[in-house]
Amino acid sequence: MDRFSFLNAVHSQFVEDMYQQYLKYPDSLEPSWKSFFQGFDFALENYGDEESAQEIKSFAAQATQSSVNVAEISEDISKEFKVINLIEAYRTRGHLFTKTNPVRERRHWEPTLDIANFGLSSADLTKVFNCATEIGMPAPATLNDIIKHLQSIYCDSIGIEYSHIHNVEEKRFIQQWLRPNENHVQLSKEEKKHVLQRLNQAVAFENYLHTKFVGQKRFSLEGLESLIPALDQVITRSSQLGVDEVVLGMAHRGRLNVLTNIFQKPYKQIFSEFEGKEFTEDIIAGDVKYHLGATKNITTTAGEDVRINLVPNPSHLETVASLVQGITRAKIDQSYQGDTSKILPIIIHGDAAVAGQGIVYEVAQMMTLDGYKTGGSIHIVTNNQVGFTTNYLDARSSIYSTDIAKVTDSPVMHVNADDVEAVVHAMHFAADFRAKFGKDVYIDLLGYRKYGHNEGDEPKFTQPKLYNIIAKHPNPREIYKAKLIQEGVVSDEVIKQIEAEFKALLDVDFDESKEIQKNTMDIFMAEDWKNHPFAERTSPLQKVDTTYPLEQLKALAEKISTLPGDKKFIKKITRLFEARLKMIETNNLDWAMGELLAYATLLAEDYKVRISGEDVERGTFSHRHAVVKTEDNEEEYIPLAQVTSGDKDFQIYNSLLSEYAVLGFDYGYAMASPETLTIWEAQFGDFANGAQIVIDQYLVAAEEKWKVQNGLVMLLPHGSEGQGAEHSSGRVERFLTLCANENIIVANATSPANYFHLLRRQMKSNFRKPLVVMTPKSLLRHPKAVSTLEELAEGSFQPVIDDVTAQAGKVERLVMCSGKLYYELLAKKEELNDEKVALVRLEQLYPLATEQINAIFDKYQAKEFVWAQEEPENMGAWTYILRNFRDRNPQVIAAPASGAPAPGSHKKFDINQKEIINQVFSI
Repeated sequence: MDRFSFLNAVHSQFVEDMYQQYLKYPDSLEPSWKSFFQGFDFALENYGDEESAQEIKSFAAQATQSSVNVAEISEDISKEFKVINLIEAYRTRGHLFTKTNPVRERRHWEPTLDIANFGLSSADLTKVFNCATEIGMPAPATLNDIIKHLQSIYCDSIGIEYSHIHNVEEKRFIQQWLRPNENHVQLSKEEKKHVLQRLNQAVAFENYLHTKFVGQKRFSLEGLESLIPALDQVITRSSQLGVDEVVLGMAHRGRLNVLTNIFQKPYKQIFSEFEGKEFTEDIIAGDVKYHLGATKNITTTAGEDVRINLVPNPSHLETVASLVQGITRAKIDQSYQGDTSKILPIIIHGDAAVAGQGIVYEVAQMMTLDGYKTGGSIHIVTNNQVGFTTNYLDARSSIYSTDIAKVTDSPVMHVNADDVEAVVHAMHFAADFRAKFGKDVYIDLLGYRKYGHNEGDEPKFTQPKLYNIIAKHPNPREIYKAKLIQEGVVSDEVIKQIEAEFKALLDVDFDESKEIQKNTMDIFMAEDWKNHPFAERTSPLQKVDTTYPLEQLKALAEKISTLPGDKKFIKKITRLFEARLKMIETNNLDWAMGELLAYATLLAEDYKVRISGEDVERGTFSHRHAVVKTEDNEEEYIPLAQVTSGDKDFQIYNSLLSEYAVLGFDYGYAMASPETLTIWEAQFGDFANGAQIVIDQYLVAAEEKWKVQNGLVMLLPHGSEGQGAEHSSGRVERFLTLCANENIIVANATSPANYFHLLRRQMKSNFRKPLVVMTPKSLLRHPKAVSTLEELAEGSFQPVIDDVTAQAGKVERLVMCSGKLYYELLAKKEELNDEKVALVRLEQLYPLATEQINAIFDKYQAKEFVWAQEEPENMGAWTYILRNFRDRNPQVIAAPASGAPAPGSHKKFDINQKEIINQVFSI
């Protein structure tokens, strides 16, 4: 018999309920009942069933006799349970009844926390209950005191959501953390003065800008100035918990305030940027002042040295979050030996953006993934309750903007931004929770926006009632100042002196800003890039030594193509690796071998390699097999990991099904790790359009806007093979329209050797530029798309490949093309034994190797110059070629113009493709 069978046998449901209470809350029982059940447990452990039954009957009789009235005890115990239910309701729903909104009434929610809803009445308020111990109070305590305690924890200036968390240890930690702290952190007088000083800096800076630069956009922090002490506190607290570096991402709202008062950017530099002066570097287009980044080494008030980084961002509000994660992960891998506790990502969101932007969900899902985790992020939502002109009720269906937190079982603290000590308290919690559990935590900072979306906007057009309230509402500094004066912490005279001194400082910097002739732009994370100067003009066209000793190359090839003998793999994998060894023996390497050897040789030269994207471990088209698994237990074996002793030198990860966030992550990774060949591969090339914002705002523009280098490689499978519109094009035309000032490199290699040298060149150059490669599909196994070991070992990247079979004097039509179409044209040329057409491959589309191309024109003196492409005429490289070779009078042979990159009908594709090929040789 078990315990509850015994209880049913010897007594009533009442005793069983009592025993349940004993198991959950032993200290809440009367001493006689507690003794009874302790004896009961002893009896079960020391007697047999019959004896136990007799013992239990004896204990039950004793307990019943010792009670004045069983019914009264039953009623008391029932009330204990009702109070426990009340406590649980405060924990789960208390956040709905808080004082967290400084300018609006909270929405009304039913049922409320009124005690009548829990079977309690006003007569119970003076009764005492032992379950007070559950919330850290000494027992017994009156219901009145219990409710006051619960109100102070769960329904004051902070509302906390954590009941959705499944991990019991995390929930217990939160409950225990709340108990001694209640709603407010206990600050010393000096700490309070420091918080006030930070608030003064935030408020006074905004006021100064408002008077000196009337009507100019600055995306003021006013209404949420407590963000400045919040950041100060979370950085300080985290540094005490072991954090050495912070990576911060935020949009434009409040950014100038953060730059000056957290990142210590000189005020005069900000004032000068308001004047709209040019930048000192001619090639730097620059950006608006509220998009710029910063890196700074600071010493916190606790005396800890911390490096802080503010990532440059575009107006696309949440894009920067993915970069923050990538930068952080790169530093974890490269600088902190995998220790996530040493670096902290902080992401500041707007309430409308965090609720409405899909990338937020994509980034959230990275939290525990092996290839993307960073040990948890602190998310701060600067909640001004309006998105541009959109009311919060029109901006989301969820109750809170932070409900994304429930996806990752992350706690949320909703905080009244006017109560700066509550804000400090929440920041301490965020730092502590992240340090303890390595998970995301969200702080919802509820404030308001004093002006419109920008300072020239009129918010009363759309929210007249709200802005009438805001116009009369004191700012957080005035609220806190009054509180400290009342507490006797500071005097009004001292505060006026502090404000006057800060105003004088701003006046001096304002005058000095007038002397600045041109604005300068500091290099973001300059220390990480000190060995990589910016490229001079034409540098991407300079030949780079990408050779590698032949015998060492062959040894590496054999090493990465040999499976361990003590592991069993499926037969197809065994045969594939045997085929690779055969390639080495016959000196006939396919595309996969060329690619893998590029990685292997770079690893052997102490570079690192990271590849991520959908299905990259095997490769979408089953060519790479960089990770293979044993047949019996799916143990992973990574051949390239055997090249070096470092277990993190080669990393390859199948990503979550995301383009936008993953490309942003990998761009961020490359931004912080110039010694790593960082690659993002699309499952199919056209899927890159799901990440177009990263391409447009960062990949092609970051160097000109923010003086940021980046060596990210994008691999985009490209080529028409009759697979329909969505699996045919990497949209090369879009990248070519974005090319200017040698901002990126665009290539479409056609041989394993050229691809090998292209990838190696990316790291062997001393500068970094993004590389966009239209990679093959059918060429992966094409019998002519092969190379020798010597071509890899001794060659170099060829941006243009001439037709070695053509006799210049016989050529009438010079045909240029790129990609796999070349092999189809070559097959036709060989079939016709044609001598009038020369087939020249442009392997690098941007920047064009103009000198080599001109030499080819001079060589052939052909009557006709044709650009051939399999893409529709309005797509592909044609308009780019026309723009660059107008003086050569180019003609085009292409598929008919179309809104879709390729037809869905395979027969239609065949017709188009044959027509293109036949036209090339129709002279």
